[in-house]
Amino acid sequence: MNSKLFPEVFSMSGMTAVITGGGTGIGRAIAHSMHAAGAFTVLLGLDEGELAETASELGKRVGYVRHDVTDVDGAPGLVERITAEWGPISCLVNNAGNHLKKPAIETTAEEFQRVLSTHVLGAHALTRAVAPGMLVRGSGSILFTTSVTAFIGVPLLVAYSAAKAAHIGMVRTLAAEFSPSGVRVNAIAPGWIETAMSAKALAGDPERAKKVIGRTPSGRLGRPEDIGWAAVYLASAAGQYVTGTTLFVDGGASSGF
Repeated sequence: MNSKLFPEVFSMSGMTAVITGGGTGIGRAIAHSMHAAGAFTVLLGLDEGELAETASELGKRVGYVRHDVTDVDGAPGLVERITAEWGPISCLVNNAGNHLKKPAIETTAEEFQRVLSTHVLGAHALTRAVAPGMLVRGSGSILFTTSVTAFIGVPLLVAYSAAKAAHIGMVRTLAAEFSPSGVRVNAIAPGWIETAMSAKALAGDPERAKKVIGRTPSGRLGRPEDIGWAAVYLASAAGQYVTGTTLFVDGGASSGF
């Protein structure tokens, strides 16, 4: 029987967690939760001001680096820098994303590619750079922030939904490859969460906002910290036998009517 007891089993003490898109929204909430659980938290993002603000909120045991995840060639160097400054990476959270709300027939190939480059190619590049060290050490956790829109049809989100659905395939394949070596790979599928991105998606569309709440059994939007604590569970010893799965944090939207 595991000798760890609550709350130690949920501790991330001694771990270094790297979170893309860590300065705002869901990424910021994941950073706060993992930091509260004891992790040294490294924030990645495009806006250095936002990263610095979130780092200031966290105080100690935090670092940040301005990085564009679409710079796939820069991923190995970034991982080397983080490892040299703050130690081996124990947990990678592929959370960085962009959004496109547009009818499918009006979505251009270039727009589609921009979404895929951030969500899919960027996540793969960082995973590819981080995983070798984890595999050598025989431990590690890699998380992807997917979306309920990968599982239910939502109009006007063809590129975003496709990118998030790609995460599911990546998680299953990576888990099959990495788990025998002690590296776990999972996804979190948020429903509609109170963030600037969701506010932008629902802005000026009261019928859409009404529909979102109407099909969510919990009857409200989720809070960013709901995702943060789910991430702590999956990254900590509490989730040590969980790999290759997607954890829905959506107020029942994926299964309700």
